[in-house]
Amino acid sequence: MKQPPSVLLPLLRSPFQGELLAWLFLHPEEEYAQVDLARRFEVSPASVTREVDRLSAAGLLATRRAGNMRMIRADTDVPVARPLTELLALTYGPIAVLGERLAEVPGVEEAFIYGSWAARYSGEPGRVPNDVDVLVVGSADEDDLYDAARAAEGVLGREVNIRRLSREAWASPEGDPFLETVKTRPLVRLQMGEGQ
Repeated sequence: MKQPPSVLLPLLRSPFQGELLAWLFLHPEEEYAQVDLARRFEVSPASVTREVDRLSAAGLLATRRAGNMRMIRADTDVPVARPLTELLALTYGPIAVLGERLAEVPGVEEAFIYGSWAARYSGEPGRVPNDVDVLVVGSADEDDLYDAARAAEGVLGREVNIRRLSREAWASPEGDPFLETVKTRPLVRLQMGEGQ
């Protein structure tokens, strides 16, 4: 199934292309098996093959064989690597960065991006958001969440606002105008850590 063009970064062919590039360029020291990338982004291995073939032909990705696996990483030796990384951090970076940062915080059960960034990611037209709003469900310490937000801001180049709430409040939003609104608007669930 063909994806619509990216709203977060209309220069890209698809949201998947933005997510893949952001993940690889924001983790430049890592290399990933093609099959693991398909699992991470919940796309077919054939979709990953097509995108990796295009991007490696353009000189943006480096690939190598390790047995029967194709390993992929960002090619950071190209002249466009630094500005591309900055652009990806500003657009698709929240997904590539926030889940990992929040997975390190004890008491975080699940997390979602909401607000204008989630709306753009979900395809609603509009300007690139100035900040990223994150909803954390669980009992995480506010100071730890603050530290995670500041660390993410350093990578993303934009403000990160985290709001924590209990599992009970998340499960029963009735009577809370904020939660009732959040649950009716686009939400982007964050994968908590690299392996998920």
